[in-house]
Amino acid sequence: MARDPDRHALDGLGILRAVVEAGSFVGAGEALGLTQPAVSRAVARIEERVGVRLFRRTARSIALTDEGRRFYEAIAPHLRAIEEATIEAGSARAEVRGRLRVNVDPGTGQFVLTPRLGQFLAQHPALFVELVVRDRMGDLVREGFDVAVRFGLPEPSALKARLLLRTRVLTCASPGYLAQHGTPRRPRDVEQHACILMRDPSTGSHFGWEFVRGKKVVAVDVKGQLLVNQVGTMLAACLAGQGITQLLELGVREFFADGRLVQVLPAWADETYPLYAYHHAAQPMAAMVRAFLDFVSALAREA
Repeated sequence: MARDPDRHALDGLGILRAVVEAGSFVGAGEALGLTQPAVSRAVARIEERVGVRLFRRTARSIALTDEGRRFYEAIAPHLRAIEEATIEAGSARAEVRGRLRVNVDPGTGQFVLTPRLGQFLAQHPALFVELVVRDRMGDLVREGFDVAVRFGLPEPSALKARLLLRTRVLTCASPGYLAQHGTPRRPRDVEQHACILMRDPSTGSHFGWEFVRGKKVVAVDVKGQLLVNQVGTMLAACLAGQGITQLLELGVREFFADGRLVQVLPAWADETYPLYAYHHAAQPMAAMVRAFLDFVSALAREA
C-alpha cells in the first residue's frame, strides 16, 4: 500500500517539534519511541521538502538556523491545533490531556499559581504541567512553551496577551525594622532608609521606586546594600528586618494580616502592576491551553 504523503509530512513535523523541545535527535527519539537515525532521516526529509537547512549540528548540540526558526515559528501553533482536531474527531469532546509547558516569572510562580495549582491538576488527571520559573519570558515558540503568565507590561510580539488583573505596589517593612529605624512619613524619607532592591533583568540595575497618590507621582532615589533577583528572597529579607522594600499586594496580604509586615506610606499606594497571560495565536486553541487560561482567569477574579 502506498504511503499517504500528507500524513508522512505531518508525522515529520511532529518529529521536528520533538527535536526542538528536546534539543537533540536522541532526546526526541526517546520521547517518541524512535531511533536517532529515524529522527535524523525525518528532519532531513523536511529540509529537502522546504528547501532550507533547519538545524546547525555540532558534535555536542543542535540549534535552529535563522531559516529554521522562522519556519518552526510559523508551524508550531498549528501543530497544537492539529492535535486538538485529532482528539475531537475521536471523541465527543476534547479531553484536557498531554504535557503543558508554562512559563512564569518568580512572583507569579510563588504567589499566584503554585499555591492553587493542585485544584487544577485534580480536575484534569490526564494532564502533566511543567512550570518553568525564569526572570525573562524569552521566545515561547522556539523554546516550546504553550502559555506564559507574567507580571509586567507585554513586549511587542506575535503572541496574544490577556490582561488578568492589576495589583497594587505596596511599600513595607517588618515591625522590628521600623521600631529600630523609624517610620517614613513622606516619600522622600525613604531615601534615608536601607532599601531591599529588586534587579531589573532588562537593565541589570534595580527597579526604580515611585510613590503614587491620585495623579501625583513622586520618584525617589533609593539606596541599599542588598540587590536580589527573586521576589521570595526579597520578601524573606524584609521579614528578617533588613530594610524597606516594595512588594505586590497579591503576594503579601497574609503578612499584613498577621502583623509580620507593616505597610509604609499607605496613602501613597496607588501604583499598580499588571499580570498578563500569553499564548500562541492559533485557532482553534488546544483544550489544555484553553482550560489553563480559564483557570488563571478565575484566579484573577478571586484576587
